Amino acid sequence: MVLRLVDSLKAGLGLKPAECAGLPPAPGAKKQTLWKAALSGGITGGIEICITYPTEFVKTVQQIRSKDKMSIGQIVRGTLNSQGVFGLYRGLSCLVVFSIPKAAVRFGSKDFFDTHFFTTKSTFNTFVSGGLAGCCEALIAVTPMETLKTKLIDDKLQPKEQQKYRGLIHGIRTIYAEQGFGGVYRGPVPTVMKQGSNQAIRFVVYEKLKKMIDEAMPSAPFSLRTALAGAMAGATSVIANNPIDVVKSKMQGIHGKQYSGVIDCLGKILKNEGVRGFYAGTVPRMARVTADVAITFTLFENIRSLMDRFFP
Repeated sequence: MVLRLVDSLKAGLGLKPAECAGLPPAPGAKKQTLWKAALSGGITGGIEICITYPTEFVKTVQQIRSKDKMSIGQIVRGTLNSQGVFGLYRGLSCLVVFSIPKAAVRFGSKDFFDTHFFTTKSTFNTFVSGGLAGCCEALIAVTPMETLKTKLIDDKLQPKEQQKYRGLIHGIRTIYAEQGFGGVYRGPVPTVMKQGSNQAIRFVVYEKLKKMIDEAMPSAPFSLRTALAGAMAGATSVIANNPIDVVKSKMQGIHGKQYSGVIDCLGKILKNEGVRGFYAGTVPRMARVTADVAITFTLFENIRSLMDRFFP
């Protein structure tokens, strides 16, 4: 539905698929300015997270409660029975607040690195600039976002009389009062590792697949081509770095203090849960990330195209 809407809007404004250059820009195309990349990314991030959040909720529950080995159905049914539909959106406010700057930093910094440091297009340059963009978003927005989201979800899983946080603002105040800055900024190392590898893989795979799909399906709608390339790029990143995502979730949960660092957390997961423990939450994360990246790249490309038309 989202893809049909953006294609209809483009058609109404007289934009043709050829005018919507994918990443990287077509030869001779005007370079995207930093502010337009950042603003397009910010709008994209806010829309995307509202669409895909329930899968993020289920993934996080499976990871922080991996010892319980709860299935997707058990988590969904249990949440619906105890909290209703809105229970699946526990922690959404945190991600909405942070997803806008997260996506803005990602695409803005990627544009900055491509413009100033990696001006020659190559797979290596795309991998490095994408990785650096992921590190920037991790340090600025993703670490506090993931810490707060994980704690809010983890808190909601506790018995009702033990729950401490009434919402995002109350949660931030309480966590900061009890644990200081570290309480709202937990696990920066695994988060940087996760986001850096995420974006390095996604930008490379997206660009390569987008080119192949464009050649194989030249008459297909532009949004379909970007969505297919984005979905496959997202799936690739999940397969590659799910273990570090599990480590990040465990370190950022309510009981994260039991881990002295990344190595300690890795060792305890391996000892207590085996190799399978590193792939907890893979299915819901795969569902969430494939949809996330497909929607993100598609919306970003189309919003950027519209902004180029109105702000040439």
